[in-house]
Amino acid sequence: MKKTIILFTLILCCMAACTGSQKKEKSMMTGNETLVCLETTMGNIIVKLYDETPKHRDNFIKLVKEGVYDSTLFHRVIKNFMIQAGDPQSKTATDTTTTLGTGDVGYTIPAEINPKFFHKRGVLAAARQGDEVNPNRESSGCQFYIVTGRKFSEAQMINMENQLNEARLDTVFQALARKHMKEIYKMRKANDMEGLMALQDTLEAQARAEVKKEPALKFTREQIQAYTTVGGAPHLDGSYTIFGEVVDGMDVVARIEAVKTNRTDRPEKDVRILKASVIEKSDKE
Repeated sequence: MKKTIILFTLILCCMAACTGSQKKEKSMMTGNETLVCLETTMGNIIVKLYDETPKHRDNFIKLVKEGVYDSTLFHRVIKNFMIQAGDPQSKTATDTTTTLGTGDVGYTIPAEINPKFFHKRGVLAAARQGDEVNPNRESSGCQFYIVTGRKFSEAQMINMENQLNEARLDTVFQALARKHMKEIYKMRKANDMEGLMALQDTLEAQARAEVKKEPALKFTREQIQAYTTVGGAPHLDGSYTIFGEVVDGMDVVARIEAVKTNRTDRPEKDVRILKASVIEKSDKE
C-alpha cells in the first residue's frame, strides 16, 4: 500500500439468473437437486441450485413460483464478465429507463459464502450492494448474475492473488480512516503533514494486524485449473454468495453476453426472461 496522503480520499464503490430444454436435460438430473428453467427471448437456461446455500435456494424457488422473475430483463450485461437480471422494476422499463438495477423485493438474504464454490464460468450468484454500505455482504433478495468471465494464465492468477490481498489491506485501512475523518480533516486544514503521516502509519499498522487475523487469499489448484481452462471472474471469490450453476444453456448465456449494450451496460434490444419455472421431480423422471 503506497504511503501517500491520497489514501485518505474515500472512494465509495457500489456494485451498487422450459419447456424446450427439459427433455434434453433429463439425463443430467439425479437425486433431489433443484433445477430451474429460465425461458428467455434468446433461448432456455437451466440452472441447478445448491443445497449448501439453503437460504438462497429456498428464496430463489419462492420467487420463481411467485412469478417475480417472469417478464424481467437481463438489465446489465458485460462481455467477459457476467449477465445480470432479477430487478422487478425492469418488467415495465421503457427504452429510456436508466435506473435499472435498484429494484428489490424489500429484504436481503444473509450471506452464505462457501469456499467450496468459486466464480468459474457458468455459476449463479446473488448480486448485492458494496461492502461500504453492506459490510455483512448480504445478498439482494432477488437480483442475480451468471458468470461468463474469461480465461487467465497461471502467471495472471498469481498476480491477481497478490493484488486481491493488497486490496483487502486497503479496504481495512480505509475503514479505519473513516473513523478518524474529523481528525484527518482538522489536520489537513492546518496543513499538519507530520500529524497526517503519523496517523497514517498508525492506521496502516492496525490494518495489517487486522488482516493477519485471517489467512491470506490463495487460489487452490482447482480454482487455477478452472480459471485457466474454463474461465470465470476470480476477483469476486469470497465476496458474493454463489448458489447454483448452469447445467444446460450456456450457449444461450453466451449469446446474451454478446449482445450490443449501451453505456449503462443495458442491452440495446431487450433480453427478457419470459418465464421462470421449477422443474419438479416428476419432470426429471
